[in-house]
Amino acid sequence: MKFAPLFRASLLVTAVALIPATTAGLAAVDGRAGPEFGRLLSVYQMVKSQYVEKVDDDKLINGAIDGMLAALDPHSTYLEGSTLTRLTTMIDGKYSGLGLSVEMDDGAVKVISPMRGSPAEASGVKAGDFITHLDGKLIYGGELDDAVSQMRGEAGTKIRLTIFRPGREQPFDLTVTRGVITLEPVTWKLEKDVGVITVNEFSRDVGVNVNRAIADLRKQTANKLSGLVLDLRSNPGGSLDEAVALSDLFLTKGDIVSQRGRNPQDNEFYKAESIYPGDAAKGLPVIVLIDAGSASASEIVAGALQDQNRAVIMGERSFGKGSVQSLFELDRSHAVKLTTARYFTPSGRSVQEGGIDPDIRVPQLSDPDAQRRNELALRESDLRRHLVNEVGIDDKKLEADRQADPRFKQTAEDLKTKGIKDFQLYYAMETLRRTSGVALAAKGK
Repeated sequence: MKFAPLFRASLLVTAVALIPATTAGLAAVDGRAGPEFGRLLSVYQMVKSQYVEKVDDDKLINGAIDGMLAALDPHSTYLEGSTLTRLTTMIDGKYSGLGLSVEMDDGAVKVISPMRGSPAEASGVKAGDFITHLDGKLIYGGELDDAVSQMRGEAGTKIRLTIFRPGREQPFDLTVTRGVITLEPVTWKLEKDVGVITVNEFSRDVGVNVNRAIADLRKQTANKLSGLVLDLRSNPGGSLDEAVALSDLFLTKGDIVSQRGRNPQDNEFYKAESIYPGDAAKGLPVIVLIDAGSASASEIVAGALQDQNRAVIMGERSFGKGSVQSLFELDRSHAVKLTTARYFTPSGRSVQEGGIDPDIRVPQLSDPDAQRRNELALRESDLRRHLVNEVGIDDKKLEADRQADPRFKQTAEDLKTKGIKDFQLYYAMETLRRTSGVALAAKGK
């Protein structure tokens, strides 16, 4: 159920030709003959004739494509069959299952994040957990699609997950009842005088839905909101166009993001006011919440609002994925997701590796496992073959936020007795209320 952080998800470029399986045809791709393609063909012929068992051509070709893309970076991949269908479902679909976003990490099924309001979240599954067994059956070392198909099933049925959680000595079991997962990219609620808008992923119509959320929240309070919290935590990304649309809602001028590719014609600049005129929030103070799971499109929004001084960024350093992927459709059931550009914030910053640093760092104190999981959290800089930031980043800076913050002394138990279930959100709302109170006092009201 992994939703890869795709950009330009709506851009499907159809390949005009497939490479012929001959040395001459392969060499023609680059316009010149080369020994590399000859070696590839020689290995193919060797396997076909000498391998201990007969090997299907499909397996060899798919393996060659997988290996070619895996040698580039962590985000360039070959998508086929159920993997491509899974991506499409996560963008537009509805299914019965647990509501988990997962990935394969060195043979283990790792939870990227449980979807908000999902059966998995309600049962206590958390980002960073490793699922080792399903109904007592070991799934380590298997295929991700096999694990995903086992976790999906008819709503109302149950499945037992064996969880290994970093920071705990022993694995434990959680029983989850499957439900109908309706993907809701945007949800919102009113917390007294503060509007909280949660963006779970950047799929279709995110900009439209956030605009609707702002209007609804203002209506509910008769235009007396103290401010807005834009919650982008554990949001793995999505469409570049929707990231631009969401940023444009709050900005009245200037750049939102730029992308720079290998060729000058691939360079693009996205500016405010191109989609939505004016500031939909009409100057209300805005806090954007981010964490280590906020990636790609989430970082575009946070970086744009931070550079333009339109919002205060709060939480923890983001994932650090500053590259753009385009989806190239080969046919109806095969596609290539390829890194085609890097993106930059309005001030020219690349978030690749380093991510977005919050203006105010706030740890998630209400989660008793948060500090240990933060110490072990994987970010872009930890991935094999990740693109290196062009400017270069000191490793000490990347590790600084993994340390406990001495300013925050409260424990999860302390907060639980006060009824605070989400400390980061609580801190953001209280900050907005204090800011609003200071502003009113300054006006003599």
